[in-house]
Amino acid sequence: MRIALTGSSGKLGTVVARELRATGIEVIGMDVSGQRGPGFVQVDLTDYGQVVDALTAVGDQHDGIDAVVHLGAIPAPGIRSDVATFHNNMPATFNVFWAAVRLGIRRIVYASSETVLGLPFDVPPPYVPVDEEYPPRPESVYSLVKTLEEHLATELVRWHPDLSITALRFSNVMVPDDYAEFPSFDTDALLRKWNLWGYIDARDGAQAVQRALEGAPVGFEQYIIAAADTVMSRPNDELLAEVFPEVPVAREVGANETLLSIDKARRILGYDPQHSWRDHV
Repeated sequence: MRIALTGSSGKLGTVVARELRATGIEVIGMDVSGQRGPGFVQVDLTDYGQVVDALTAVGDQHDGIDAVVHLGAIPAPGIRSDVATFHNNMPATFNVFWAAVRLGIRRIVYASSETVLGLPFDVPPPYVPVDEEYPPRPESVYSLVKTLEEHLATELVRWHPDLSITALRFSNVMVPDDYAEFPSFDTDALLRKWNLWGYIDARDGAQAVQRALEGAPVGFEQYIIAAADTVMSRPNDELLAEVFPEVPVAREVGANETLLSIDKARRILGYDPQHSWRDHV
């Protein structure tokens, strides 16, 4: 399989590129900046012509793409202005999706976000663990774009019944160097309440991408992708009693089990997170 990987120079993208290549997948990285050379194409995703050209063929880099993994974006709210975030992220995703469809590429995996669940949960979640069953609750322009991208995907697969688009609602992406800070979170339950104390190891993020590339069904589906545990040593019952005492607990959860439900990703994609911060601290 040869894939185009947008955002290949980002925190998650660099790990996804490394892990997928290790499995034998040919990865053509695409980003506005990055290390030049074989396997990388510099492209501005907000320019539709560049996207079409990059996916079609670039010199001797490749002569066609089997699937697209779209991670390229301003990666979080608050990095740039709301207008700049919208004007970058929404056109970039439309261009990638539209170009892929026009070129006959029928498998797209892309980064949605946990933010569509209602982060930073200033309005409490409807229940925990949160899952994909309730409608998006965007609370920022960044999250609004992610919600609109999911609507875009829904309509594209309606127009093209042979198309597979998978939205991976990634939690806060971490790498091992980040884990030294985690024990300090226990001092204040509010420090990380904004995403129900969740995270995702970038290596498990790459696993989710690979599972979707290999086995996602035709149509559109979205999946929460998080680690199997929380960032906290403190147990969930204690955290919930302190921060979200009125929020219903929909099912029994383990002491440190993620409150961002990954049940759907486990069931349909076979996602099985292997990495925890507890193995590094």
